[in-house]
Amino acid sequence: MAYPGGGGYCSGPGYGGAPGGGYPQQDPMYAYFLNIAGQDGQIDADELQRCLTQAGMAGGYKPFNLEACKLMIAMLDRDMTGKMGFNEFKELGVALNGWRQNFMSYDADRSGTIDGMELQRALGSMGYRLSPQALNAITKRYSTHGRITFDDYIACCVKIRALTDTFRRRDTAQQGMVNFMYDDFIQCIMSI
Repeated sequence: MAYPGGGGYCSGPGYGGAPGGGYPQQDPMYAYFLNIAGQDGQIDADELQRCLTQAGMAGGYKPFNLEACKLMIAMLDRDMTGKMGFNEFKELGVALNGWRQNFMSYDADRSGTIDGMELQRALGSMGYRLSPQALNAITKRYSTHGRITFDDYIACCVKIRALTDTFRRRDTAQQGMVNFMYDDFIQCIMSI
């Protein structure tokens, strides 16, 4: 079974901060990161939500989806702190920019939303080959009146990427099939 390359737009090293190594003070993003992160030097879901809402990522005047923020942190939280360090934050920025470009390229009417067919093309462009039934279930889960907003699209992309990565790690023969013990399955799903 062939899997999409990386399942999204993030790749390469840079997973979290190195213990005791400090962060590159000369990086222009570092001051922005510290402003968001506050006292503990880490970004939690609430801080990420405020950041993305203030940046207008959700569109309009509504707050960015908090569940999507939790999913994004879980996707990058390799040290299992429930928060993001500076390198994880930068990696998220790359992913968000890629997903935004992808979303905009399939939002044909420039409404700020996409429909199920546009979602199918967007996911297909990232290498996901899903059945019509799976696409229908995804569309129902992430749409409101058949339309998917950008922040719901992000939540969808993060969930599909995380599920694919979890599945891929267990599909050692790369045949598109795995066996899960019930407890392992629950742990995998609940950590996403």
